[in-house]
Amino acid sequence: MSHGSALAMVGVRTPDRCTAEVHVTTRDAHERARTVGVRGHEARDGRLRYVLVGNALVVHPVDSWCQLGATLSVRELVLIGDALTRRRRPISTLGDLRRTVHRWSGRRGVQRLREALDLVRPGTDSFAETELRLDAAAAGLPEPEVNGAIVDERGRVVARGDLVYREYRTILEYDGEQHRLDDRQFARDVTRLDDIARLGWRLVRVTKAHRGPSRRARLDRVRESLEMHGWRNSP
Repeated sequence: MSHGSALAMVGVRTPDRCTAEVHVTTRDAHERARTVGVRGHEARDGRLRYVLVGNALVVHPVDSWCQLGATLSVRELVLIGDALTRRRRPISTLGDLRRTVHRWSGRRGVQRLREALDLVRPGTDSFAETELRLDAAAAGLPEPEVNGAIVDERGRVVARGDLVYREYRTILEYDGEQHRLDDRQFARDVTRLDDIARLGWRLVRVTKAHRGPSRRARLDRVRESLEMHGWRNSP
């Protein structure tokens, strides 16, 4: 398997259109899959890497990401790139993404892959977090620190923020369903919020309900906090 099908095998989500069919890449045109529901591809130059996932031989996840460069947008490629280099149980590294994109020179989609590579940030926790970071960048906000630790006067870590503007003591965070539905998580959040406020940080929270104008309004709150702490946006 290859493309989105290979990424699905290792638990990386892709747009639905990437898995509407099963994608299979072979080294020989005569072996190319020709079955209903299966999209066959051919890799003639032998540059693809393959790995075993269970008992299935699939194209390496980073190579599969590169295969999608011909069809996905830069934003979609960034979402997948972040997922490959996520904080917990990462599948790959930023270095491997760089080396693989370099090997992809001359192929379709390489320019989009290069643009996406510049925007990938290792250490994220979710697609929603990456989307929020990209929205903040599109709104003209400065580059945040991803999953940065907040420490107290004794150097004790009291919180970890999704998107941390450390110089301006501002945190932008995506709150998923677990923060509302898990009582223990909710209790931890209360303590965490108290600690953050006591240390002089401003926390702006965004949920899945914040879309369109309401999301822009939340990002305006971030902008206000940054400016209050000394940030000035260059024209």
